[in-house]
Amino acid sequence: MNTASNLPNEEEIRLNEHKAQAILQEYDKEAGYRTFSSKWLRILVSVIAVAFALYHLYAAYAIPFVTLKHRSLHVALVLCLIFLLYPGWKKASRKKLSLLDAILAIVSLGTAGYIFIYYMDIVNRGGIPSALDVTFAVITCVLVLEASRRVAGWELATMAIIFVLYAYLGPYLPGELGHRGYTFSDIANYMYVTTEGIFGDAIAVSASYIVLFIIFGAFLSKSGMGTLFNDLSLALAGGSKGGPAKVGVIASAVHGSINGSAVASVVTTGSFTIPMMKRVGYKPDFAAAVEATAAVGGQILPPIMGAAAFIMAETLGVPYISIVIAAVIPAIMYYYGLLVQVHLRADRDNLRGLNKDELPRVKDVLRERGHMLIPLILLIVLLMMGYSPTLVAVYTIIATVVIAAFRKSSRMGLRDILQALENGIRDTLGVAVACASVGITVGVFSLTGLGLKLANIILMMGSGSLFLTLIFTMLASIVLGLGLPSIPCYIITATMAAPALSTYGIEPLAAHLFVFYFGAIANLTPPVALAAFAGAGIAGSHPQRTGWISCKLALAGFIVPFVFIYKPALMIHNSGIVDIAIATLTTIFAVTALAAATEGFLFAKMNWLTRILLIVAGVLMIFPELILGGSGFALFAAVLVLQYMKKRNAVPGTV
Repeated sequence: MNTASNLPNEEEIRLNEHKAQAILQEYDKEAGYRTFSSKWLRILVSVIAVAFALYHLYAAYAIPFVTLKHRSLHVALVLCLIFLLYPGWKKASRKKLSLLDAILAIVSLGTAGYIFIYYMDIVNRGGIPSALDVTFAVITCVLVLEASRRVAGWELATMAIIFVLYAYLGPYLPGELGHRGYTFSDIANYMYVTTEGIFGDAIAVSASYIVLFIIFGAFLSKSGMGTLFNDLSLALAGGSKGGPAKVGVIASAVHGSINGSAVASVVTTGSFTIPMMKRVGYKPDFAAAVEATAAVGGQILPPIMGAAAFIMAETLGVPYISIVIAAVIPAIMYYYGLLVQVHLRADRDNLRGLNKDELPRVKDVLRERGHMLIPLILLIVLLMMGYSPTLVAVYTIIATVVIAAFRKSSRMGLRDILQALENGIRDTLGVAVACASVGITVGVFSLTGLGLKLANIILMMGSGSLFLTLIFTMLASIVLGLGLPSIPCYIITATMAAPALSTYGIEPLAAHLFVFYFGAIANLTPPVALAAFAGAGIAGSHPQRTGWISCKLALAGFIVPFVFIYKPALMIHNSGIVDIAIATLTTIFAVTALAAATEGFLFAKMNWLTRILLIVAGVLMIFPELILGGSGFALFAAVLVLQYMKKRNAVPGTV
């Protein structure tokens, strides 16, 4: 057992946090906002952000405006804050506001102002645009694309432009992709004065649910929730084999689910856990990969799922709680697979945990900060009782403030409350503008019928095989996810690929979860693996190598979506207890087999033949057919016995 402390001291934590902030700004464009030298500009931004937050909290109770007005105001305020906070190019000042950006911020507010002033005229024209409609529509589209470029990068804006060109050039395109074509005025009008384009379902969810739950997450963060989960994870898992890695998995899972940004989760928890992992013997690239894999998984972990659950519920027209229930077991399997690999690596390399005397005790952690678990419990209970997610978000925000007051360590004063409101809106900007930008792309799908055409192309490529269709859908989701945030990636792939899966009788919920999983995992997939790159920056490891190791650690994430397609009982939906239990157990065996094959270790080191046998066993157990599944289990059991005997013979008397 090590005698020196493996926990970072206060100075190391400060240095790591400073380094993490620099890394966050490098890999997460949302973190690259201005810090004004002018006190009045700082106050202006704070006032707008707090007013924005209070408006949405009020709107959760009584929507003060009709749908188009409400959504346009949401987008206008998002655009205004983005142009105030985010410079247009790298060398632009981060201390001063340029005249151009000030003008863009004012014009952004005008895009909603036009709809408010001329709303009845727009309605009475029945979809026939005036010249002024088209002018404001074009201005709004350009502002959305420019704001998206500043916060999310070129990829999302470029994709929207390509699809707008597709809508315009339809008559000149060959084969099935061709269509009658639309003028730019038709396209612009469709995107602006209807609820199908910019103000479509994605912005509806952003304005109704996402903003509220991100504000909730900001209040949890302000109350010290991060410290609670770090300490609780240390107390529960820090002393086990490879304890720091397990601490990182648990803490990042919870943080990622609430936060919704994989990169932000990596740098927040990784600045604390990655140094610990390195000290107990994990190699830097593996330590960084563990943190990245755990953070990405937060986007598929209920109850919040990084806000994607709300968009999925709106798209499918099902209750939010149905998404949460369906996602529970698959998410647990994802983290189970990660923990198995972490444990096997520690067992193989004889890596110990942290010293018992440097770990906090569970009862001490719960005594000091355990009361902050109550808002999360309340969130789940109210959702299970059938309350509207918008009301649940408001209730839990209020509950967080009240419950935090019970302890000095978590108590929030007026300044803290205002800061949490502002932080919540700042964290919303990236998601909201991505929803607005992807609304242009989805609007083209709706306008031209492109979604059905692409679904037919995927079916043709699959040649009537469900397995091949799933493979092509997986690849499409990962490729799109390389350049897009997970939420717009999900929206596009759900529009494009999910209909193809439904032709095989796959339930829509399973199809949507399938594409979302792979869109999220793209954050780990080289050559553009932002979460892995952020972890590598903290650990001092090679970014691409870290990305590939992250893919190995996320193995369950590549397998579990196939399992719940073939075994819907894994999602609990419309299934009996026996079916759910069988699907869960076979998934556990499959994930264990594949994790052991990846690490080359179970009870003892294994050769390549044994690893191949475990891979075959794991794949066979995915399928529902009794012969295939039974053969996979028999093969896994045989390897299990051989590994047990190998360990027993190698070290007599240890078993």
